[in-house]
Amino acid sequence: MTELREHAGDGGLGQIRGLAYAMEPPAPRERSSILRSEAALLLIGLLTRCARGIGAIDVAIGEGLSSLTVGDRLAQLGYAKRGDYSRERLDMAPRTAQKKVQLAKGLRDRPKLRDAVWLGIVTARRAEVVLSVARGDAEEEWVARAQKGTVRALANAVQAAGGAVPEEDEPWDAVYLDIPRDLKPLAQRAFAAAGKIIGATAPAWERLEGILQEFNGAFARNGDDEAGDALLHAPVPDLEQLKAGLEELTQEWAFFDRGPAVVAPVPSEPVESDPWLLDAELRRLVRLRREWDDVFAHLAMIFRMLGLWRDAGFASFAHCCDELFGMGVRAVEQRIALARRLYALPALRQAMREGRVSYEKARLIAWKATDVTVDDLIRRAERTTCIALRRELDGEETAQMCTRRGMDIRMPRGIRILLETALAAARALARKWIPESECLRMILQHFVDTWEPVLKQRNTLQRRVLARDRGYCQVPICSLAAAQGHHIDYRSAGGSDEPENLVSLCAGHHLHGVHMGYVRVRGKAPDRLHWQLGVRPGMPPLEEFLPAAWRDSRVDGPSG
Repeated sequence: MTELREHAGDGGLGQIRGLAYAMEPPAPRERSSILRSEAALLLIGLLTRCARGIGAIDVAIGEGLSSLTVGDRLAQLGYAKRGDYSRERLDMAPRTAQKKVQLAKGLRDRPKLRDAVWLGIVTARRAEVVLSVARGDAEEEWVARAQKGTVRALANAVQAAGGAVPEEDEPWDAVYLDIPRDLKPLAQRAFAAAGKIIGATAPAWERLEGILQEFNGAFARNGDDEAGDALLHAPVPDLEQLKAGLEELTQEWAFFDRGPAVVAPVPSEPVESDPWLLDAELRRLVRLRREWDDVFAHLAMIFRMLGLWRDAGFASFAHCCDELFGMGVRAVEQRIALARRLYALPALRQAMREGRVSYEKARLIAWKATDVTVDDLIRRAERTTCIALRRELDGEETAQMCTRRGMDIRMPRGIRILLETALAAARALARKWIPESECLRMILQHFVDTWEPVLKQRNTLQRRVLARDRGYCQVPICSLAAAQGHHIDYRSAGGSDEPENLVSLCAGHHLHGVHMGYVRVRGKAPDRLHWQLGVRPGMPPLEEFLPAAWRDSRVDGPSG
């Protein structure tokens, strides 16, 4: 298999893709006839090569994003938040982009470790593990240690040296709240009040957290959190001994061909200080990464489906992801989950491959779509931004919840524990066991009684405009809550105070975007606005959203 060092060309991806897509997920009746040892060796060889290709590109992306957030470079492109830029321009989840930037910033004052990562000698995952101890005179020693042994042993050594190892992302749970129809109006009032406090863009789980914290702060006692403690401290299998035994037995999987190191791509010309060149380079890298990512997801789906990590001598799938792929298990499982849904929805898979629907939009659609609705959702996704599509789908889900008993909310494990604590506190307050729906009635009523009187506001023009705009910044690519009202035609130029001349903006887009000249808006609110982002003299804007249903009229500038 060709060496994956030349990212300017194909880099071996074509050959890997050909081998990968020749493999189809086997039907259950076919799995018993598979030669598992041979399959494990082949798939791990391909997966590690893909993972190294992705990792090398990620290093370059992290460096580019870190450079883009210096000064007002991001604002010059028309964006107020790095997460919005990564989602809309790079088709990358904000949390993923944040991790890459954190690593890039950490490597800047560790030159030896940075060089090792760029040259592919040390993976990004291992660099994250040693980042807290690889400083000063000790840096060279930790770079050497990061090149050998297992990630598990490296993490133990870092902790023994007094360093901190990055934690895995908190798991999320799908939780059903038993809210009967007669309780829905109270729930809507409580969630609306929480939105006014936290911000209009706060998701349901974040609003619920505020509601639960208010109740627990008033009524929870020391003994009321037993249910939450039971979840928090639930016993888990001790895998450390098993991992150590398997690593020794397999001699740290020395029989696998992990392939050569992969050098991080370097731009052909200096781009660091020019936001438009940085944008073009980042988009080029992300397109290349997406090609590698698609192949990796397909291979990982088959690998996980067959349970080949057991045959390869790993204690768990997470253990395999950490040691061989240099990726967190949650990131890999998200790729696998989407790959499975794309097999169930071939129209969505085709739309992704043709570039009509981005990865982030496909993630939103995949869990909402059926064979009947997928084509309509694809058409809607093609006409809108990712943030607008998310809001549309969330609004539809909220409307559907109003017609059903109960609510399904995905939330971090910590919020689920907070919920159990609040339910226990409500039953203690009632001095008897009461059903969950009655507990929630007490929790919601307490929040409404506490905060609705405080939140009453005068019915001013600015608040009416904010309510018309649903509390959101109206720049089409912005996920932030609105903080200020902007006169489209300035009052100093004769603009009126009529609602059609006012639009709600976040502080960043108002003060650093519009008033610095990087964002331009013309027309009449709310639905006849012409937006230009990334405005610069003598050049077309980076992006443009035309009036009269701007969602149907997105235009990228030269770098798009």
